[in-house]
Parts: sequence; C-alpha cells; structure tokens
Amino acid sequence: MLSEYTEQIETFGLYGFYVILFLLIGLSINDVLKRSNVPTYGRTIVWMVLFLGCAGFISKGIIEVFWESNGLG
Repeated sequence: MLSEYTEQIETFGLYGFYVILFLLIGLSINDVLKRSNVPTYGRTIVWMVLFLGCAGFISKGIIEVFWESNGLG
C-alpha cells in the first residue's frame, strides 16, 4: 500500500522541506536585522523581497498543478 503513494509522500516531504527552509531563512534574516539595527525602511524592503520570493514559489506550484490537470505538462 505504501508503494502506491510513494510519489505523493515524496511530494509532501519536498514541500515540507521547503516550508522549513523558508522558515529558517526568515528566522535568520530577522535575527540579522535585529542585531544590526536596520532602519524601518530597510526592514520593509527585506521582508517584501522575502515575501515575494515565497509568493513566487507558491504561485509556481499552483500553476504547475493547473497545467498538469489540464494535460499541458
């Protein structure tokens, strides 16, 4: 039974790894920003770039799901 769902388990594991990776990146950036006393404007830019990177990754995954469901991929 487990062999039937191997691909799905691998996919969930990969996405879980990416979530943990983005979380650790966010925590390390937060620590660096706190320790170096970055101004509010700079913090806003840094978090915006991090958010846009995550949003791009998530939108890529959603687009892939739609393309595969329509037989394009």
